[in-house]
Amino acid sequence: MNILVFDIETIPDLDFGRRAMGLDGLADEQVAKAMFSAARARSGSDFLPHMQHRVVAISCVLRSRDQLRVWSLGDLQSSEAELIARFFDGIEKYTPELVSWNGGGFDLPVLHYRALAAGVQAPRYWEQGDEDREFRYNNYLSRFHWRHIDLMDVLSGFQNRARASLADTAALLHLPGKLGFSGDKVWDAWLAGELPAIRNYCETDVLNTWLIYLRFEFMRGRLDQQTLATEQQRVRELLRASGEPHHAEFLRAWEAGA
Repeated sequence: MNILVFDIETIPDLDFGRRAMGLDGLADEQVAKAMFSAARARSGSDFLPHMQHRVVAISCVLRSRDQLRVWSLGDLQSSEAELIARFFDGIEKYTPELVSWNGGGFDLPVLHYRALAAGVQAPRYWEQGDEDREFRYNNYLSRFHWRHIDLMDVLSGFQNRARASLADTAALLHLPGKLGFSGDKVWDAWLAGELPAIRNYCETDVLNTWLIYLRFEFMRGRLDQQTLATEQQRVRELLRASGEPHHAEFLRAWEAGA
């Protein structure tokens, strides 16, 4: 079984804002400000509609056979279309079990719109049993199937009023959490040219999500105590061997909270 934990980070789609709102000639910050203002007028929140988000980072944890890997797709020069194509190509090649935190409510709908705009094909992801009968009763698209597990949705019992944030759930389990960064800082970091920091933050989110998933698998009886400890130790060894400062920081915070 291949298990792929994923998370995306986004900024306002400024090209969409300029076209839809007639804002040609305005600087990026002004366009984004107008988009946030329009969203606030509609809903009382600065949070933009899903189709108005542009993907700037996709990070993953992949557990496959005896391997565990954490990384961000592409590189600092990769286009949005390349990031999205790489994500769906991975599904096409490996048919992994997807795991996310609020992926059903945010990440996947954003990726749907952005793949549509970029012309990215994803037939395996959209399969519902027409070509592969195994997908008829277990596919990526149904909220109540297991090929994609949105941990926030599942742990809340699919009740909006019971939902918890990733940061709060990480705190509940003595995990590192956000480490001083958060989703509302992504736009400012992007304006400051700090894409590496955004990618690093996205990786800490998928690490937290993977560790929560392991506890979830233990809770529902798919891991025993020894296997859980082995999988957690595998994460520690990965972080120690990485050489990346943000992975070392995550490990220090995890060990300090244990």
